[in-house]
Amino acid sequence: MPKARKTITILVAEDDEDDRLLMEEALEENRLANDLHFVGDGEELMDYLCNRGQYHDPATAPRPSLILLDLNMPRKDGREALQEIKADPHLRQIPIVVLTTSKAEEDILRTYDLGVSSFIAKPVVFESMVQIMKTLGTYWFEIVELPDRSAD
Repeated sequence: MPKARKTITILVAEDDEDDRLLMEEALEENRLANDLHFVGDGEELMDYLCNRGQYHDPATAPRPSLILLDLNMPRKDGREALQEIKADPHLRQIPIVVLTTSKAEEDILRTYDLGVSSFIAKPVVFESMVQIMKTLGTYWFEIVELPDRSAD
């Protein structure tokens, strides 16, 4: 019997508005909307995680329990942001799932070398995104034990 679903904060780093909407609707379709936040590039992701600028208030920018990361974003791409996050002792425990259009073997190898939790090729049809979010939900919300963030 599956465990009850936890409520977790999910931070989505995605620059494409259509992909954001697709992910949000797929999460809602699976009743996984939880506490969902979006940023549009790697710079904004780091500002959010470090509570800088518009994200200075942890009440409105809580520490995420899971990051869904696009690799190809403006200003600072997902690869650079991933490297910074995994090099920071205060951030490296946050699980990161890469969700990208890239299927390049180099990206897969490099992101796993940097410590990504999973690498998923982003689907282009809604039904496939719903299935991916359902699978992610089962894994991250019911099976996995995440670090307790209440002390942060």
